[in-house]
This record gives sequence, C-alpha cells and structure tokens, in this order.
Amino acid sequence: MHVIAKPILIEFWRQHPDAQRPLIARYRIMKSSTFTDLNHLRMTFATADYVDGLTVFDIGGNKYRLIASIHYDRHKVYVRAVLGHEAYDRGRWKRTRMN
Repeated sequence: MHVIAKPILIEFWRQHPDAQRPLIARYRIMKSSTFTDLNHLRMTFATADYVDGLTVFDIGGNKYRLIASIHYDRHKVYVRAVLGHEAYDRGRWKRTRMN
C-alpha cells in the first residue's frame, strides 16, 4: 500500500516519543502489504475499526489512535491524524471531516 502523509506520524512521535516504535512498525507493515478490504486488514490488525468512513487503529497499547482513509482499490492509505486517547474520545475528529 502507498502510505501518504508520513510527516503526520513523525510530528506526532516527536511530541510523544513512546509512539515512535509502534507507528514505525505500523507504517512498515502497511507499506509492504496489500489489503483488499477491512476483513483482510483485520487479519493483520485485529483491533482496526471502521468509524464514519475512516479506519481507526489502536497504537501503543491502546494509548493512541491512528486515523486513516484507506482506498483498497487504489492501494492507498491516507493518514488523517494520530491522537491521544482523550482527544479521540472527545470525538471532535468525527465532526471535522478529514477526507
């Protein structure tokens, strides 16, 4: 898959150094894989959820959330945001459409 917006990941892990390793690992797996749909993705990332048209991943032992728009037919992953658990739970990201 072609992962777009790696700078969002870098910016986040500069502010939250404990997120760097899991974000790099997620990035590498996504970049080296091709997924056909959410069910196929869940074979690798069991906790991935589909919320309001976006895919949400638990990062760092459920401490952070990575939000992405995945276009399986075009093999593209658009990173929309990485949030702390509290910011994610507030739900503001749902009202501010990121796609």
